[in-house]
Amino acid sequence: MKITAEQYRQALAKPKKRNKYRNIETKVDGIKFKSKREAARYGVLKQLAKAGKIKNLKLQVPYSWNSTFEANGKRWRQKETYISDFVYEENGKTVVEDAKGFRTPMYRRKAKLMKKLYGIEILET
Repeated sequence: MKITAEQYRQALAKPKKRNKYRNIETKVDGIKFKSKREAARYGVLKQLAKAGKIKNLKLQVPYSWNSTFEANGKRWRQKETYISDFVYEENGKTVVEDAKGFRTPMYRRKAKLMKKLYGIEILET
């Protein structure tokens, strides 16, 4: 049995690794989103903005802070960042939103810090 060079390469190629949380990257309006859920939510928010119900829609807005902790008798400082999926204004209030499919321990920790440091409660959709 003979096989072509292309068939040989395919047989040796590693199978494509699936994403840990099984999300599928999606592109809408030339913008790459980390999941279908996030892309779909963007479409809804875009329509709300067009209808005038929300204003100043922004994507991937970073919030940073310095954390301090002790380990091995030393005090350490570390810069941490939370990047929101969407930020917009609704009824005069700023809304920080995250399209969540799975709430990781790191996300829960950062959400608590956002509430404590900035007074911002993240809306999960």
